Amino acid sequence: MRLDLNKLDHLIAVAEEGSLTRAAARLHLSQQALSTSIRVLEREVGVPLLERGSAGVTVLPAGAALIDDARVLNGVARAALHRARQIGRGETQALRIGYTPAVTGDELVTLLAPVTEAHPDITPDIHQRYPSELTAALLAGDLDIGLCRAMTPAHGLTRTILGHQRLHIAVSCDHPLAARTSVALPELAHETFLVWGAPGRSGYTDLLIDHCRNAGFEPNTERTSRQGTPPVTAVIGTRHLAFVTTPPGPAAGDKAHILTLEPPIHAPLHALYLPHTTCPSRTTFLTHVKL
Repeated sequence: MRLDLNKLDHLIAVAEEGSLTRAAARLHLSQQALSTSIRVLEREVGVPLLERGSAGVTVLPAGAALIDDARVLNGVARAALHRARQIGRGETQALRIGYTPAVTGDELVTLLAPVTEAHPDITPDIHQRYPSELTAALLAGDLDIGLCRAMTPAHGLTRTILGHQRLHIAVSCDHPLAARTSVALPELAHETFLVWGAPGRSGYTDLLIDHCRNAGFEPNTERTSRQGTPPVTAVIGTRHLAFVTTPPGPAAGDKAHILTLEPPIHAPLHALYLPHTTCPSRTTFLTHVKL
């Protein structure tokens, strides 16, 4: 039996909308046509996928499992179409890269330098994405690779570690600690640390909190409102601190100062991608990246 990708799209839409009526409108189908498509899919699979009720539809466990895999299948198909069209049009190799705000633009430039020098035919196509957006774009086949720190890979994605980068502490230029060049983590037990993701919902935030716990204290954290900007800028004009991978010294036009953290602690740099897709430029990138 062969699965119909269109029917899988219909199932995903119903699950995401929670209603046959809203899903039908989203897909530009009649409700009857959509309902028939879902019932045919259930007959093909051999088990119920949805529970229909007066309050809407509920995805059953078998439906949830199929949806997880359907997103991966759709992404593989989209990636295959993209590659075929690229080759057929004689276009240069594009490397569609996504990266979360935890990875800076400067770091990305440094990572790409040996790749583009050795392979000038590869054209990077770079997009900053928040973690949930990065996951969705990778699963949809719209990105070839995603760079992040400590993100748990969603079902269907592969994660590989590119290396570790040393963490430092960023403070505003008028912070009392700005006069120093280095600091030990236990000295910061009573400070407030700015984070980008909520504890318990962000792998990177949880990693930073674990570093503090290993240093002997439970950190005070506050989620910054400056989302999507370079991490070092979050501390400007505040009395708070932030973990950054920016090198020590003045930063952000002298509006921030980076202190060396002693003894050294590190943060991983991960790459996420959709396996079972062919992407020579991604293979080249993973081969050349050295931290």
